[in-house]
Amino acid sequence: MSDKDSCVSTSSSSSSSNQNKPKDTPCKKRESKASMSKTSKLLSTSAKSAGPKGDNIYEWRSTILGPPGSVYEGGVFFLDIAFTPDYPFKPPKVTFRTRIYHCNINSQGVICLDILKDNWSPALTISKVLLSICSLLTDCNPADPLVGSIATQYTTNRAEHDRTAKQWTKRYAT
Repeated sequence: MSDKDSCVSTSSSSSSSNQNKPKDTPCKKRESKASMSKTSKLLSTSAKSAGPKGDNIYEWRSTILGPPGSVYEGGVFFLDIAFTPDYPFKPPKVTFRTRIYHCNINSQGVICLDILKDNWSPALTISKVLLSICSLLTDCNPADPLVGSIATQYTTNRAEHDRTAKQWTKRYAT
């Protein structure tokens, strides 16, 4: 496994053959459940995984390792993933359960990431979502922060920001 793969190692698939069907057809819901179940099985065999909490395929738990070379390196971060019956046509709600010092993730674990909002696409898999979150841990976006004070610190006093982020990682994610 390469350093890039150590951040998250998942595989998943999504199906979009019924995208032209009306929103609430039984066929679409059945396909969505089947796709999520298949994804869950694929992810459950990965070194790092995401999968349902118990028997509820709409509520998942995920693990992300802090990316190598980042201030989050060595951390193990737990996330919750909540799907609606409209998935994959609506994005899942992804939140950090582990506290993290990051300008794009607030104290409630809410993540400011375009693909989880306006730039969502049904073609995005959970694997791609987790990879995007790993990328955000490597390269934050202080221009679009959820936590303005952390973004300001990142841009004006990077050394202090990095020291604090490493302390939080050690305290909350190890």
